[in-house]
Amino acid sequence: MTAFAHAPLDRRTALRAVAASAAPGPAGGGGGRSPLRAMSFNLRYASDTPPHTWAERRPVMRALLRHERPHLLGTQEGLYAQLRDIADDLGPRYAWLGTGRAGGSRDEFTAVFHDVRRLTPVAYDHFWLSDTPYLIGSATWGNTVIRMVTWVRFRDLRTGGEFYVLNTHLDHAHQYARERSAALITTRLRGLDPALPRIVTGDFNVAAHGNPVYDTMLDQGSLVDSWDTADQRGARYATFHGYRPLVPDGDRIDWILTSPRVRTRRAAINVFQQDGQFPSDHLPVQADLEL
Repeated sequence: MTAFAHAPLDRRTALRAVAASAAPGPAGGGGGRSPLRAMSFNLRYASDTPPHTWAERRPVMRALLRHERPHLLGTQEGLYAQLRDIADDLGPRYAWLGTGRAGGSRDEFTAVFHDVRRLTPVAYDHFWLSDTPYLIGSATWGNTVIRMVTWVRFRDLRTGGEFYVLNTHLDHAHQYARERSAALITTRLRGLDPALPRIVTGDFNVAAHGNPVYDTMLDQGSLVDSWDTADQRGARYATFHGYRPLVPDGDRIDWILTSPRVRTRRAAINVFQQDGQFPSDHLPVQADLEL
């Protein structure tokens, strides 16, 4: 299933967001080149149960995304109606692709948004993190929550070049499932056109460094961590905060990984909030990339 949503942009809200935001996004690149601004964001599924309902969080999410304007946004946990809300809030400049992890519009998505003025999809598909990756909704590694990958091959309308994006959300409870998932993702990456760059976004549910999942994803130098390779970095915080006080120098469980030849001009963890309300229980991670 592919989903495209369009809605008029509320310009007054966008201007207020720019004025209110105290967390500037990654700086642009030099040399006349225009980096690709990528973001990975666990949205926290929409809930009507207080505190932190989607109705409370949506205006903050709208303000953050309208200010940052990523060209590429890999999301996790979004529900179909929630993703439609985000698409409406972003307006006609954006489109998205994805399917629910249980198939169709059911359950959570690993949806990928893109700025249609910068990127156009050439091909896309999904696979499930299991021994039967093309069986919709499959889970065979002990995890009770279905996990999957959405991937897209994009053409950059500014440069004419193409690249791959894989977006995922690994299991929260089972290390074995996470390790098998990482191995499957790296195997699938090796099957893609080796001449094209790749970007992997996701909530990996383990800290960067010191975990076999991280080691597998970066095995043999096929991917690098944009946070580590960035020319510049913002302050580091634990990317999952659970609506509690932020933890400086905490665990990064949300990552943007890239091919080694992709240059990361700047990486940042965005701490935007309004009146104490965060848009999600995760902080989005961002990177300005030169492909």
